[in-house]
Amino acid sequence: MYGFSPAATARILLPVIRRTTLRRTGTNLSIAARSIANSSFHRDEGVSRSSVTPPLPSRAHNAPYPTRTHNCGALRLEDAGSKVVLAGWLCPGRKAGKKLAFFPLKDANGITQLVVQARDNDSTLADIWEVPSESTVLIEGVVNARPQSQRRPVPAGDIEVQVTSFTLLNRADTELPIIPTDVFNVPNEELRLRYRYLDLRRAALSDNIRKRSQVSHIARTGLHEHGFDEVETPMLLKSSPEGAREFLVPTRSPQQPKQLLIASGAVDRYYQLARCFRDEDGRKDRQPEFTQIDLEMAWVSWGPPTPVSDSIPVDGFSREWRIGGTEVKDVIEALIRKIWHQVEGVTLPTLFPVMTYAEAMARYGSDKPDTRFGLEIQDVTKIFPEAVQAELLRRGELLEALVVKREEGSPFRVAADEIRQDMVEEGIEQMDLTRGGVADWMANSALLRELGVIHDNVTSNALLSAFGEGHRLWLTSRKRTAEGGSTPLGRHRLNVSAVAQQLGHLKFSPEPRFLWVTEFPLFTRADSDKDFLAHGRWSSSHHPFTAPMWEDIEKMYDGRINEVRGQHYDLVLNGVEIGGGSVRVHDASMQEYIFSKVLQPLQRLRLLITMLALLPQLTDDEKACFNHLLHALRCGAPPHGGIAIGFDRLMAILCKTESIRDVIAFPKTSAGTDLLFNSPAPASADVLQQYNIRPVGN
Repeated sequence: MYGFSPAATARILLPVIRRTTLRRTGTNLSIAARSIANSSFHRDEGVSRSSVTPPLPSRAHNAPYPTRTHNCGALRLEDAGSKVVLAGWLCPGRKAGKKLAFFPLKDANGITQLVVQARDNDSTLADIWEVPSESTVLIEGVVNARPQSQRRPVPAGDIEVQVTSFTLLNRADTELPIIPTDVFNVPNEELRLRYRYLDLRRAALSDNIRKRSQVSHIARTGLHEHGFDEVETPMLLKSSPEGAREFLVPTRSPQQPKQLLIASGAVDRYYQLARCFRDEDGRKDRQPEFTQIDLEMAWVSWGPPTPVSDSIPVDGFSREWRIGGTEVKDVIEALIRKIWHQVEGVTLPTLFPVMTYAEAMARYGSDKPDTRFGLEIQDVTKIFPEAVQAELLRRGELLEALVVKREEGSPFRVAADEIRQDMVEEGIEQMDLTRGGVADWMANSALLRELGVIHDNVTSNALLSAFGEGHRLWLTSRKRTAEGGSTPLGRHRLNVSAVAQQLGHLKFSPEPRFLWVTEFPLFTRADSDKDFLAHGRWSSSHHPFTAPMWEDIEKMYDGRINEVRGQHYDLVLNGVEIGGGSVRVHDASMQEYIFSKVLQPLQRLRLLITMLALLPQLTDDEKACFNHLLHALRCGAPPHGGIAIGFDRLMAILCKTESIRDVIAFPKTSAGTDLLFNSPAPASADVLQQYNIRPVGN
């Protein structure tokens, strides 16, 4: 204690301890102090007594106390009459007269009501009333059944504990920056993050963390039942251009190690609850440090396994899986069903709906469609004259629209009007489906002027016939072959939904809506998140290890890169991507072709590159990052595939919170900083010198 030996500490504290009342604790603290003073521990004989600075007064109980017999959520009616010892955080109490008070006592498992009565020559009630809320206390008492009218349908809600004595284990400050029990005045997130240890006492957050632990256990158990072995991969690896922007130190992704593990033949099925680090933006569903349920399997299929009966649409959604990796799909669906059944008490369907990327972009304008509400996008190209269709075909474009019903009861009628200006600013045009409204739109539409369309009754009648009069149409053009993660109408479809929810006009069913999205373009130029890697070249939609669909391999070798679909699959829940994976390239020559011939500069730079005898490919340094993987593939790697489920996003949905920060014990802010530990912080020159690093300018 503060640098003193046990003997010196006892000599200083003994006079104080002897004066300590024994009534509250039932423990003779002087005995404990004398035992320390008389012990044979090393004594500070060489220290001058005059140089000893007395220690600060202790705020905590630093002596033995009775062992806890139960947690606060464990007591039931059958325990009535039992003597118990409980410990926890004292919550604000209420008096029911001069001689009676009630206090909730909470711990990680629940809350128990304490009853404290004043008795002659007993100051327990007065003493405990003076204890600040959120202090830790230990109480001894007797379990009583609550009156029938006062029983509550919660753990320990049928009983109360009559306190016979209490021990103040640690006194809390009277002025706390956060009052966890005050559910009506929750402070802002920055303050809660700064004092996360207090914020975690809030029932909502602590329940989330415990549920997270429960789901983690279920996931591990489920994967073990499917024959997976949990194998840890290195936490620190050198940087490689394989996916999202990453920190230089530490980099963290199990992608290459797990593929090498499967290639080794050491295990057929691997999984890991992996900690990952990525230098991503501060959106509410992202953190620089996050957890994923990561798995990889050998001997995965490369073709569609779906029986004909499974490909029949149900509720407008197909179950047809036309790519390989069905083994991964089956494991994940079984795992998700188990989690939802055990945690939520919900029975999910045997097969999850499946939708291709092209269909998702056409119907919902998003590669992670939210299917909890309608408002689907419609292709209206064929409504217009053949000359217009021909011009759109020449441009490689189509016309699509959102139809907002205008009758009473439509959840989107008012919401669409609220964001009208936002739509107009993005080039989305509005049309009222009336004779006059269609005529006005056709006369003033910039979109139609570009296509050479003039007002005619045939087109007007066709529009009114297709959608009915009285509604409102939002219309725009886009590339016929979708690219990227969303379209203008797809983004505004979500905006309309969000506003409708805010207005109270739209309420989602609690039923989870799972969906697989498959057959993504294998390569893209429309992913801004990968611009720092692509440098104007094609980049991988998923990562460069994803295999093409076998039907499109010839297209890839022929140079028709934009037509190649990948064996990539995303699992979407309620419009949130919670997982993604793929069948991997296990052919070294194909993998090297992708590195050398596909991930290349833009067309307009090819001639210059050829003239300069430069390689139209990843640089030698970039390719060198993957030499070990290419060699492993050359050593007889089996067909393999895998997936990673974003554990934090999954938990946020299960805990019904919008931010993953609410399901992580010590999260970072949107800026990537940790307010609790004040990190990141600059390293000292002495520390940097050990790594032969010198700050620029020194």
